[in-house]
Amino acid sequence: MDDLEAFLAIVEKGSQAAAARHLGRSLQSIGRSLAALEQGMGVELIRRTTRWSNPTETGLAFYRRVKPPFLEIREARLEATDRRDAPSGLLRIGAPTLFAPAYVAPAICDFMERYPQIEVELRASDRQVDLLEEGLDLAVRIRDMADSELKTRRLGSLRVVVFGAPAYFADQGRPGHPDDLTRHQCVLRIADGDAGAWPFRIGSRRRTVRVGGRFRTDSTAAMHAAVARGLGIGRAPLWQIRDLVERGAVEVVLEAFEAARLPVHAVWPPTKILAAKTRLFVDALARRLKREEL
Repeated sequence: MDDLEAFLAIVEKGSQAAAARHLGRSLQSIGRSLAALEQGMGVELIRRTTRWSNPTETGLAFYRRVKPPFLEIREARLEATDRRDAPSGLLRIGAPTLFAPAYVAPAICDFMERYPQIEVELRASDRQVDLLEEGLDLAVRIRDMADSELKTRRLGSLRVVVFGAPAYFADQGRPGHPDDLTRHQCVLRIADGDAGAWPFRIGSRRRTVRVGGRFRTDSTAAMHAAVARGLGIGRAPLWQIRDLVERGAVEVVLEAFEAARLPVHAVWPPTKILAAKTRLFVDALARRLKREEL
């Protein structure tokens, strides 16, 4: 493992000296590890110069094959070690602005009560930040992650619904089909990318309906308030407006045409070892979200 670790660091850092600094080992130790690995395999993996160490074609192919299982083995070793002790230390978590206080913060409170040696730093933001640059151990993201390089665990999924005030429906009529929305005022949240394109499932196919209206905002709370006042029809995750629905301030429509539920994921960098404290919190959050009606 030490020899493989040295080889991987040389490829990633570009020289034996840089690898030695990164791993906290001596230059001689890094050189011995590389020599032992090459001698054992009978091939040259790294081509050396006075300043740089570049992988050969064979070395690069070997790097690509050995890096994923190396990380898995290292994770397994760390997990086995962590099981001996109660989790402790600082856990840095990122989560969407509204989802953080509603679901992540309660899970954190329960987690900290169970593990008194844990400290937590929660950063609420809707920006898709770089986890390594921000120093986050993990983040909660509400979207599809199929094209992501991050490691992920699905925590659940949530409904996204179309809703409006009873007074608006009494005055303008109640839409019975997604196509009817083209004749209605819709309140748009402009932070949602193409805010005027609302997805639906019509029959067995996903289809987008273009909508528009006189009021647009980047504030989720303002959008909810405008719809509740009867300014138009909105679209939002059900958990965000559940209190408005329960009070009768708004009504959900077009339920038969709702698009697929949005997945909720925990994500962490592929190069970061998932420590016991992180893994245990992800488990706890998954259990809490499973109990919620999202």
